[in-house]
Amino acid sequence: MHNEILTIFDEAGHRIGTAPRAEVHRLGHWHETFHCWFISKTQEIPYIYLQLRSEQKQDYAGLLDITAAGHLLTHETVEDGIREVQEELGLELAFDELIPLGTIPYSMIKENLIDKERAHVFVYNNPYPLDDFKLQEEEVAGIVITRFADFRSFWQGEIHSLQINGFKVDSNGQKINIQQSVDRTHFVPHEAAYFTRIIEGIEAIILTSPIVTEDI
Repeated sequence: MHNEILTIFDEAGHRIGTAPRAEVHRLGHWHETFHCWFISKTQEIPYIYLQLRSEQKQDYAGLLDITAAGHLLTHETVEDGIREVQEELGLELAFDELIPLGTIPYSMIKENLIDKERAHVFVYNNPYPLDDFKLQEEEVAGIVITRFADFRSFWQGEIHSLQINGFKVDSNGQKINIQQSVDRTHFVPHEAAYFTRIIEGIEAIILTSPIVTEDI
């Protein structure tokens, strides 16, 4: 995975070459990623879906994150990013089913990792029950949902914990139900501005488009 070749960009978003993924993260080159956030509605209440990252992941293991996401390789287009949903969640979606939120540049920096992403962000109006999710074990440990209104309040600092419900898969491949309260330490530390853009984009979708009513 760390030998994958990524396209790199300057601060203005101009393509300047390619580099191995490990070098991209070591030197802090801007590169492209694909993000897909799932939403749905149950009993007229909008929900958002979160991925629980596998404990096998090198970075941010066991933390909550975007429903499905990954790097775009140098030979891939944004449309090819749909493979991340298919690989991680086991769901066959068409790219034209996604609602674009645009490209969001942001960065995350920690020891030995400078992650500067030009994230191509999409929203998917999910009709599938959680039982239909077939997770990629080495990447994803579970899927949970939370009320979108609570998610918004949580990232706006109005509440300090968030109730999540869903499942994770144990070492024997068995699904275990999750019902717990989490705080920000349970999340991959994306910039606050990133979450603001996501929340605003999903709010616009909720106001202007019908959301699938799904029996979670």
